[in-house]
Amino acid sequence: EVQLQASGGGQVQAGGSLRLSCAVSGISFDDNAIGWFRRAPGKEREGVSWFSASDNSTYYADSVKGRFTISTENAKNTVYLQMNRLKPEDTGVYYCALAAWAPGEPADWIYDSWGQGTLVTVSS
Repeated sequence: EVQLQASGGGQVQAGGSLRLSCAVSGISFDDNAIGWFRRAPGKEREGVSWFSASDNSTYYADSVKGRFTISTENAKNTVYLQMNRLKPEDTGVYYCALAAWAPGEPADWIYDSWGQGTLVTVSS
């Protein structure tokens, strides 16, 4: 059974940093892709950052480009999201998801498994 465990959320002041982790078990993401998503209070879920293991490509939403960095540690089957220069609008529950079928761009990926989410709160 594939499981994703997201962690690392917390409360931080604007301008601060957090690093989220997504531990994947039951499958190696070496041949898959991982996406980070967030849902802000009262808003739709949105994609934040993506990693494709097929070609080591990384992708970022415009709202986080230059501030967030996605990375992997294959030995631990873990994906990280380093979040710097956080803003109040980054507040939300962050989820990681695994896509076993990841052709083309992240918008086309099919996500099979989701983590439970970790809360990030950025105060002004």
